[in-house]
Amino acid sequence: MQITPAEYKQMQARHAPASNSLVNVPVAFLTGGGICVLGQLLLEAYQRFIPDRTIAAGWVSVTLVLLSALLTGLGVYGRIARHAGAGTLVPITGFANAIASSAMEARTEGFILGVGTKIFTIAGPVILYGCTAASVCGLVYWIAGML
Repeated sequence: MQITPAEYKQMQARHAPASNSLVNVPVAFLTGGGICVLGQLLLEAYQRFIPDRTIAAGWVSVTLVLLSALLTGLGVYGRIARHAGAGTLVPITGFANAIASSAMEARTEGFILGVGTKIFTIAGPVILYGCTAASVCGLVYWIAGML
């Protein structure tokens, strides 16, 4: 059966869910902002015990990753994402969710052939291109420092 591009577009329009941007955009903004506010509150709390801001910020990252992975494992992160949409893609929490959800999907196949091989299915390209970009920027910075 051959479907023309025009027919495909009509089928897609009939079956695609309607998106209400007037509601979705503010909800995503508020959710992402809420995650960032949580991070700032954690930073302020950690700085009461850890005077070095860099070390305190590292602990904020660890805490956000841990919370995101825990909420993913409990099925809460998915429910939040269903309502908040792109707001849950704040880089560190979205990244942790991507890794944790890939690991959960693959756990029935075992730790080596399941989790071990599929844990970075979604996050792998982010790691690859992030490391590549960081290496290129570092190289440019190093060369610029030699001039």
